[in-house]
Amino acid sequence: VQLVESGGGLVQPGGSLRLSCAASGFTFSIYWMYWVRQAPGKGLEWVSSINQDGGGRYYADSAKGRFTISRDNAKNTLYLQMNSLKPEDTALYYCARAIGVGYDYWGQGTQVTVSS
Repeated sequence: VQLVESGGGLVQPGGSLRLSCAASGFTFSIYWMYWVRQAPGKGLEWVSSINQDGGGRYYADSAKGRFTISRDNAKNTLYLQMNSLKPEDTALYYCARAIGVGYDYWGQGTQVTVSS
């Protein structure tokens, strides 16, 4: 199993970023997937989840209305479109494969820094 995140970077408050997660080594289309993040000095925070066909999408309150999770099962890729970014969104963002109510594999993360 391999999950490789990309798309992070430095962005000004109010800006946008689109994160991608390339999955390989397993049948991507049969798994729920998560985005989670870890801000400096804090624990892991769940951001969003998506079911196998993309019809079910769930968000933390901090992400609702600003972030959109999506997936392309033909490309084995998970996405997170982040708009109206705030400094408190600064974190290392991971995609993770769901197992039960948790997750069993995650990538190396992509850094998002929101600062003027």
